[in-house]
Amino acid sequence: MNHTTSNGNISATSLAVKYGLIWSAINIVVFLLVYYGMPQIMGTWKHSIIQFVVGIGLAIYFTLEIRKQIGGFWSFKEALKNIFILFIIPTVVVYFFSIIFGKWIEPEYPAKITEISLNATTEMMESMTTDQEVIDETIAEMEKGLEKQFNPGIMDILQSIAISALIYFVGALIWAAIFKRDRPVFVAREPENEDPLNE
Repeated sequence: MNHTTSNGNISATSLAVKYGLIWSAINIVVFLLVYYGMPQIMGTWKHSIIQFVVGIGLAIYFTLEIRKQIGGFWSFKEALKNIFILFIIPTVVVYFFSIIFGKWIEPEYPAKITEISLNATTEMMESMTTDQEVIDETIAEMEKGLEKQFNPGIMDILQSIAISALIYFVGALIWAAIFKRDRPVFVAREPENEDPLNE
């Protein structure tokens, strides 16, 4: 990987990797704080809102930092590539961390989160419908999804990463369109000859 550009400045790619890893660490810290401080909100809409707000804030900050540190300008193509790298690194790191956390660090984590998520979904469904069959089908599907999340096979892992990559690529397209900034083009103009020679 090239760490510097031709003009000696640090490259956008190495900055995207750097900030992607920092973002990963922040997400893990937030995850641990919520799990040990407010485990009852994990798997609920409150936790989703926290993740969304933190994620948007960090995405804006790191994107602007990368652009600023490479000189304040980047094309759509350069922005897309490096914003996608910035987005996908924390997604993959946190995905594998959550699997490791549930298997070897806190083995009760999957059961606890499954219970909280199912209870929250059941309450929400009961407020929307009285059809117990619909509720039971939804909960059964959710249980299967959570089981795959906490005990994924190789194909489950590959599928999850592929889906995440597609979603974040679309997000990077939108982000790149918003945050791209092309270098201004200066057109040199030749001085006009006010007194042309007569033939």
